Amino acid sequence: MEPRTTVTPQTALPWKHCIHLTLLLVQLSLPEVGASCRILRCNSDFVAATLTLGSSSSSSSSSGGGGGGGPGGGPGGAAGGAALSREAVNAGYCSALRSYAMCTKRMARACRGDLAYHSAVQGIEDLLIQHRCPRAGPTAQPRPLPQGTLSGDACLYERSFLSREGRAPEYLHCGVFGDPHVRTFNNDFQTCAVQGAWPLIDNEYLFIQATSSPTRGGAYGTVLTKVTIIFKNTRQCSEQQLYQAELDNVPAAFADGSVSSGERRGHHSLTVRTQSPGRQAEIRAAHIGTLLLVRQSGRSLSLSVRSPRGIVEAFGPEQDLQLCVWGCPPSQRLDTLHPPPPPPDSSPSTTFSAHAHCAALLPARDVYYQACVFDLISSGDLNSSSAAVSALQDAAAMISERERVHLLLVASAERPHLTLLLLLPLGMLGTLTRA
Repeated sequence: MEPRTTVTPQTALPWKHCIHLTLLLVQLSLPEVGASCRILRCNSDFVAATLTLGSSSSSSSSSGGGGGGGPGGGPGGAAGGAALSREAVNAGYCSALRSYAMCTKRMARACRGDLAYHSAVQGIEDLLIQHRCPRAGPTAQPRPLPQGTLSGDACLYERSFLSREGRAPEYLHCGVFGDPHVRTFNNDFQTCAVQGAWPLIDNEYLFIQATSSPTRGGAYGTVLTKVTIIFKNTRQCSEQQLYQAELDNVPAAFADGSVSSGERRGHHSLTVRTQSPGRQAEIRAAHIGTLLLVRQSGRSLSLSVRSPRGIVEAFGPEQDLQLCVWGCPPSQRLDTLHPPPPPPDSSPSTTFSAHAHCAALLPARDVYYQACVFDLISSGDLNSSSAAVSALQDAAAMISERERVHLLLVASAERPHLTLLLLLPLGMLGTLTRA
């Protein structure tokens, strides 16, 4: 198998700005950040404006860690290093910084004495100087609020849809896990060679970006190491809210420390809860009828989404890269049925052991079984199998038609076909293994 193609990772930051970002994130967790000082709104607006920029200009060769959520975030690597010129990226970044500065000025009175606010102001000033941004010029324009699906004060999507249409909405499911593998809203299943930051969902209500990094032991493997979710400002139902998870840190709260947002008539539009602190988070967006599950399985993150068709399809032609909608770009797709060679230090029986191990964990030889085998062989890590197991469990919980849970990969076809397999009893696993 040919070595997988890589994509330019997210922009690296100078160490000076990593310190700014770290200081800001620490301060944001302090209780002094009161409800009257809404500096977190400025931060999330800045993250949203820069996530869609391509690779950065002058700071792209600097060392340091990537980030987001504060003035040290830097231009993001969204769209897998989209073809934007250095001048266009820097102009867009300067516009976002000027918007950020204007937002902090509006907050000056309410945020007087707030440490997070003053850290943000200083960080903006430093970055304006570093990128040689003119003080006067265009600012980043927020996207217009959606006008179609939500109306009036209908902030409970399911109830509003049922009242309007006389039926329940059609729900679609997307799962991203492992190396990474993507089950799209259209029930395509692909294994991606993507590395760096890529958008999974980008519509009028929701933006989700995942960052994929090389595995430690595997020669070819990559895994999800960061998930960024932005719930966009949706009329009176919910203001913009940011959620970020990283490997070994899956918080049960939004970036501002809150666990709910958008209170109206006794309910919240957005809520976060967990049954496994630090390892799993369930996010419900009632105003768009969407459920998201972020997990850590082994040494990788995974994301499962259940969302109405009307929300999933609410995007414009400029939002043309969404892995959950169209899958991986053709140049970034791998053959799930034929994993790369196992790591050099693995035993000759690695392939046989991978098949036996996955057959003992999964009830059918479907795409989740194939993904499990792929991850085990490419990484050599038995714990990597937990990603496929969790993804199957989430799919079974999110897909109402039980027979649609399992997909079967067909080697001769580019598009996987649905099978009518039901979950098999555990007693049949022995027969399944010998098939």
